[in-house]
Amino acid sequence: MSLLRVENVSRHFGSLIAVSGVSLVVEPGELRAVIGPNGAGKTTFFNLISGFFPPTKGRIVFDEYDVTKLAPHRRVKLGMARTFQITEIFPELRVRENLRIPVEVASGHRLRPWLSRDADEEVRARVSELLEMGGLTGHADRLVGELSHGDQRATEIMMALALKPRLLLLDEPTAGMGDQETYNITQLIRRLHKDQKLSIVLIEHDMRVVFHLADRIMVLAEGAVLAEGTPDEIAKNEQVQAAYLGNVQEKSA
Repeated sequence: MSLLRVENVSRHFGSLIAVSGVSLVVEPGELRAVIGPNGAGKTTFFNLISGFFPPTKGRIVFDEYDVTKLAPHRRVKLGMARTFQITEIFPELRVRENLRIPVEVASGHRLRPWLSRDADEEVRARVSELLEMGGLTGHADRLVGELSHGDQRATEIMMALALKPRLLLLDEPTAGMGDQETYNITQLIRRLHKDQKLSIVLIEHDMRVVFHLADRIMVLAEGAVLAEGTPDEIAKNEQVQAAYLGNVQEKSA
């Protein structure tokens, strides 16, 4: 039984067709990557999955539940969480406070002015677990706005994980990072996938990350699926090389 089925979805903005007839199936425990040139429709596709845009056509099914018309927060409750191209954090709060907010939401304590001692201990324990998992324990009491870009991104990913998702959507998790930060985030994603048994779909421009992590890759071009397959199949695909990988390789040369 698949965890996510995106069935022939399209999204039109007036006369602009941002996504055209795209389908995707994600199995439990799978790590999928979506790649393509700028303007290919990747983030719009993520917005359709996560509920920020309704599809003009098509259907989205999560865990056998039709979520096509469901609001984003309802999808989060069902077990779907995401990050964004621009890191979404609370820079004026400390790392542990950034994590405590989604932990309280996931624990059903949202908007409560105070917690019982048992509930507070439970929240603190979960926050400590997330700090350790994200390699953030040493930064727990620092303001997030003071952290490096890589540690801010790790904080955002752990905030998403605090919501206890079964499907994690990562929109360009290594964008703007140097080699060491890219390596650290790649290792974090690998740990979440392997150790936490998370199903993950990521958009990524760094082909080192994509080919290192993904079980399967879908390539978008001009809003439509150009190719789909294993990393080895995608690397050998002449259409993909011509439309995308060749350009990436030229820029990195």
